[in-house]
Order: sequence, then structure tokens, then C-alpha cells
Amino acid sequence: MDPGTIGAPPPATRSRSRSTGRYGRRTRLVALAGTAVLALALAPASATANTDSLTGAKIEIDVLSSLPSEVSGGDARIRVRFGTEVDPAALRVELNGADVTARLAPDAGSRSRSGVLGGLSLGPNTLRATAPDSPTAEVVLTNHPISGPMFSGPQQYPFLCRTEQAGLGQPLVDNQNGQGMRVFALDASGAKTTTVVGWSRDCAAPTTLDYLYRAADGTFKPLPAGGARPADLTTTTTLDGRTVDYVVRRERGTINRFIYSIAMLAPLAEAATGGGLANPDDSAWNGRAIYRFDGGVAIGHDQGRLPGGALYHEGLSLGYAILYSTGTRAATHYNLVVGGETALMVKERFIEGHGVPRYTVGVGGSGGAIQQYIYAQNHGSRVIDAAIPQYSYPDMVTQTIHIGDCELLEYYMDVTDRANPKWRSWPNRTWLIGLNASATVANPYTGAAGSTECVRGWRGLTPLAMNPMWQAPDPLWSLMDPPGVMLTVKWSHWDDLRNIYGVGPNGYARVPWDNAGVQYGLKALRDGHLTPAEFLDLNAKVGSWKESSEMVQEGCPFVPATCTDPAQFDPWSSRNIRLSPDGGATPAPRRSGDRQAIAAAYESGIVFTGNIDIPVIDWRHYLEHELDMHNSHQSFASRQRMLNFDGKAGNQVIWFTDARPARASDQTPQALAVIDAWLANLAANPKLGVEGSKPALATDRCFTTTGTEIAAGPHVWAGILDNQPAGPCTAYFKLYSTSRIVAGGPIEGGIFACDRQSVTAAIARGVYGSWLPNAAERQRLERIFPTGVCDYTKRDAGRP
Repeated sequence: MDPGTIGAPPPATRSRSRSTGRYGRRTRLVALAGTAVLALALAPASATANTDSLTGAKIEIDVLSSLPSEVSGGDARIRVRFGTEVDPAALRVELNGADVTARLAPDAGSRSRSGVLGGLSLGPNTLRATAPDSPTAEVVLTNHPISGPMFSGPQQYPFLCRTEQAGLGQPLVDNQNGQGMRVFALDASGAKTTTVVGWSRDCAAPTTLDYLYRAADGTFKPLPAGGARPADLTTTTTLDGRTVDYVVRRERGTINRFIYSIAMLAPLAEAATGGGLANPDDSAWNGRAIYRFDGGVAIGHDQGRLPGGALYHEGLSLGYAILYSTGTRAATHYNLVVGGETALMVKERFIEGHGVPRYTVGVGGSGGAIQQYIYAQNHGSRVIDAAIPQYSYPDMVTQTIHIGDCELLEYYMDVTDRANPKWRSWPNRTWLIGLNASATVANPYTGAAGSTECVRGWRGLTPLAMNPMWQAPDPLWSLMDPPGVMLTVKWSHWDDLRNIYGVGPNGYARVPWDNAGVQYGLKALRDGHLTPAEFLDLNAKVGSWKESSEMVQEGCPFVPATCTDPAQFDPWSSRNIRLSPDGGATPAPRRSGDRQAIAAAYESGIVFTGNIDIPVIDWRHYLEHELDMHNSHQSFASRQRMLNFDGKAGNQVIWFTDARPARASDQTPQALAVIDAWLANLAANPKLGVEGSKPALATDRCFTTTGTEIAAGPHVWAGILDNQPAGPCTAYFKLYSTSRIVAGGPIEGGIFACDRQSVTAAIARGVYGSWLPNAAERQRLERIFPTGVCDYTKRDAGRP
């Protein structure tokens, strides 16, 4: 989440499983459709060695590239294994009744045949393997279009194409009905004319292959035609110790309507022939893959941009294959059901072209970190076998809970209660927002010193996520038909995920955001920073957000054209806040979240509930002094959710690196090396399980700005999630909280709508500390909170 840049089944020792959800997600951690063999998921790149030999007359079919029910693009990588009593020459494999045995090559040293079977029809396809005196093996392959969807539901329209900006040319014509992006005729020189030859709704593009090289100046350049050796070509040493030319084969195209990229080292000789798409020479590959996920915040209806992260130097230089898609970039959309589907389809494409990697590790920050937690929860190790989430949050949607409070509270301090001298001291604002505040950090809206994380880090997220009226226009929309189609979109996060949240009777997506019963500033009251009168005033006047159907267009600075009128300055989006009609005498109304939307958020898997069983190294720079939005307590919010799930979190380690005064050291390369050792241990002895396979460096750690280790071990973060004295890392790095933690909520967040208790019960339980409200104050509390105040004492408070 950055508006500025806006496998294997579980080991027997630790099983996490839940039922399949509404969208076909399988939280039971299954790597391969027809088998449950850990060693295969971590096998060498050839992935055809028989790691699970059969005896007798048995025959089994393994679908290596996807679940049988989730095949896409008309092909699948298959392996057929047969027992010691089966005559290999008598084995027959049929696809929809046609003999395809010869299309599966014998695997050296194994009783199996494997290969990629193409030509699948859309829908079910029957694959059958037989031999005399053997029981028939059969699997149904359900093939889906390469344009999707598989399980994510109806696709968005309109959908803005960006194939041309990605270097893939105009999108392919798919209709003559004036629907989608215009596709123009080309003249003899290849330049576009003004003649429209058709339209593209799905933004498809042909698969292309090109070759790049890493130059001495540290950039990637196109390799000269014919594969001539450039004078400035560099070499690189891979993870397995080989020094090779730094030449990159890059495959690009469209999968699930998004632009994908697969980049790998390749020999210069292959580049000379250009045959790497059909017959790749993967001799320079280290047998491992990185799925590179990116962050950002966006509201969909867009194919997305293909940035430099698709050529991830830190991984390519070590010989990793780099998988990437604009559909797994949070700067394209935040529908992580669609994102997970896209990641599975890209991984499938990779396996079909290059075999099963030894492992795939996720790398990515912010929204890219969220995706790792969510996809590992929802799809087990089918996308990634290990994760390196950077600048992480547990998920996106539960961040909207407390970030939705930011402008309500900032507006209260800036406008409603501006006469109160407490708010002229910027650090005091932490009392209400929980996030850090500083008297010295520059405020981007005033130019003067003094700001908060709400202002510097999160301002703009409220209109972006909540207001269906607001979206910064892109000039490319002028090429979309029918004219004005952009205006038909409801530009909110909720509507972006209408397949998940559902749609209400008013035609708008259901909204889970809720602040009924939330006692803002409760901790500040208990700590003596707020008087009872101030606490009552805050909660009577802070308000809530309007319904989507009632929201109006934003003002300055979100709509720059309005900034010529000083009266339009509204960085708080106050025109969309529900305030008291009479200055607080009548308390401002609170908002109750839609219970159907809340339940759907959990059921769909877009909320991280802690159900994850792969190795995780959660790393971040410590950025609290910058008021950066990637606040540090989020790593521990994820850990607490894991502990809530089953009492275990040993598969996650947390690393912090100091960034005061600068981000001088990056521990990601160390994390990659630790993950490699961790997964090697796991492959060598699967019975140890993920936690039991940890190498010595797979432990909680923290580092200085230069990368020098401060402390390491299981107790360095003591005092955060337990009642122990502060560990050395805890003492070195101060954590902040959120507005909902200040209001009494737990560190893990994730409570959309709290369970409630009466004001009388809250007073009796000592919720207000030393303050014992008198009769008038009690009556005021009951008027502010007519349905009661939040009770966070129940473990599953707020869960549907």
C-alpha cells in the first residue's frame, strides 16, 4: 500500500486447513493436484524425477502446473507414474479418447512419463492412463480461457488497455460493437492511422520474446540483433556459484487480461537464434523462482503498467527466474481474489514452459507484502513456497478500519476543536490517532514543520478508497468506447470488489466500514491526556463517513481545478463526513458496517486470519521518524493473527533495519540466502515441518543502519505481544499504534464492527480508568453511544 507510488502440503507435524470458500479458494495447502509430495515441490528444475515411486500395478496422474480444476490456456504439464509391475511399453495415455502417450517423454531413471499436453478444449477434458492388469487412472482437466476468469467471478468492464505502453503493440481486436479500446489501422510504415478497425474489451496481446543484457553502467539494454556480444556486457555469479554472461530472456504477453513477464538468464548463443520461447536453454537458471509482487493503491478497471520490478536485478543476478504480472501489482487493483487467480495462472505458464522450480519465493513490499500473506493463506504453496514480505501489513481491507478514522480525527483537531491548544503541539495528536506525529517533519499541505502519519502517509486514501465520485482521469480513457464510459464506474475500493462485498439495493457495493461504539481517545483519557469533558466532546463531534450514494465530488487538493478557490480547500474530505447538525448538542451519527460485506471479506480470504504455513521473513526499514505509512507494528499484527489462529507463529521471523538517518542497508539478499537454506532443510527432511527446518539465521533479528546486527533470537521482540520486559530490539525501535488500539482494540486489528456493552457495564468494569462518570456524564455517554460501547475482551469480537 503506497499511494506515493500510487509448493507443498503442510507437514504432518502441523496441519492448517479450512473448507473451500465461495470463490473456489482452497486453504488446505495443496501444491500439486494429483499428488501430495513435498519433495516434488522442491525438486530440481527438470521436475521429472520420480520422487514418489509406485509399486505393483498402480498408475497415477499428476497435474504439475495447476489444480485439475484450474487449468488455463489450453495446456497443462502432466506426469504419469506407474508401478513396478507395469510394462512401460504397454502404458497408454488418452486425452478425450485420443492417444497422447508419445507426447509424454520417458523420465530418465524414473518409472514415469511427463510433458506438456496442449489442445485442451474449454471446459472439462478427460485424461486417462491405462495398462494391462492395472486399475485405470483418470483425471478431469477443466480448462479456462487464458483471458480468465477461473473462479473470481464476472470481470470488470470497462477495462483500460495498456499493451501499447508495455511495448506489446495495440491490443487485439475482439469485437466490432464499439466496446472497449479503439484499435487503429497501420500504414505501410507501421504507424497508426485514424481508421478504427475494431475494439478490444479484454486487452489481449500476442506473446513476445526479447533479450536484454546488464550493461556496465548498471542498466538493462536491448541485446543487439543476431546475438552479437556487446562491449559493455557484464557477467554475474549465480546462487549456485557459476559465473555467466548477464543476458536475460524476457517473455511478455497477457494472462487473465493483465500483462505478465517471465525473465530468466539465458546463454548468449540462444539469443543469437531467438528460439527461447519454444526451446529455451535454461542452463544458466539456478532452478529457483521469485514471484515479484508490487505495492500501491488503485481501484481497478485498468490493465496496469509494467514497471522495472519485472526485471528484478537482485534476483536475476543470482540466477532466479522472475515472475511478474500487472495483475499482482496493488497499483493496478486491490482485488486479491483476482490477484491470486492471476498469480496461479502466471505460475502455471512458467511451469509449462520451464518445469517445476525447486521453489518459488515471494518478494515485494507494502501491497506486495500483503499479497504474499494473503496468497499463502488462500492457496498454500501453489503460488509461493516462502515469503519475504517487506514493509508489510496483514492485509489491505482491515487497514481501512483505522485509516478511515484519520481524517475524521484530523478534521476534529484542525477545525472542530481548533481552539484547543493541545492540538497545536503535533506530537499530542498521537493521543488520538495512535500513529506517530512530529513537530519537525514538514507538512506537505502547509509547508511548515509539524505533521502526522495520517497527513504525511495516508492523506488521500479516504477519497481513493471510499468515494465513488473521485478518480484522477487518465488521458487514455479518451480512446475508450462508448464515449464517457469512465463516468459509469463507481470509483471506490468497495465497488472494485463488488463481486466480493456484494451490491446493496441502491446499486452501490456494500461497505464494511463501521465506527459504531468506538470510543476515540479512550487510552488518552485513561492516561490523563484528555479530560472527561474533552473525551465527551471528541466522541460527540467526530462523526463518520456518509453512505456511498450520498458522497459528493472532492475538493482541493484532490481536484486541482478547485484549488483556485480557497473555500474549496478540503484535505479532510469533510464534505463527505457526517457531522453533528448543531455543533455537538446532537451527537454526530456513527456508521454501522454492512454485515454481509464483513462476512464476505472473511469468507473470500481478503482478510488475513493467520492461516499460513510457509517460511516467512518479514523485513522492513524502521521508518517511524519519517511518518511513513508503513508503520512498524504491522509485522506484529500479522504475528498475533497467526497466534490467534492456532497458537503458533514459528514459521514467521521479523527483521527490522534502522533507517535513521537514511535507508543505507537492505537485508533482502540475506533473507534470500536464509530462505534458500530453510527450504533446503525442509526438502531434505520434510517430517521436521516448516518450523523444525529453520536454519540458525531464521530467527527474529534487528540491524543498525549499516546492517550490523543489533540482536537476534527468539526473545528480541519481547514486550510487544507478551508481558515480558522489553527485548533488545523492542527497546531500540519504538512502536506506535492506531486509532482503534487507542480506543481499546487489540494490536492485530481486523475488527470491522465491535461487540458492544452498555455504558453502565463499561463503567462497572472500569473501562474509563479513574474517571467515574456522574449522572449527567453517563447520560451524555448513552446519547453518544445509543447502542453501547465497544467490548474488545472477546477473542473473536467483530468476527461474523
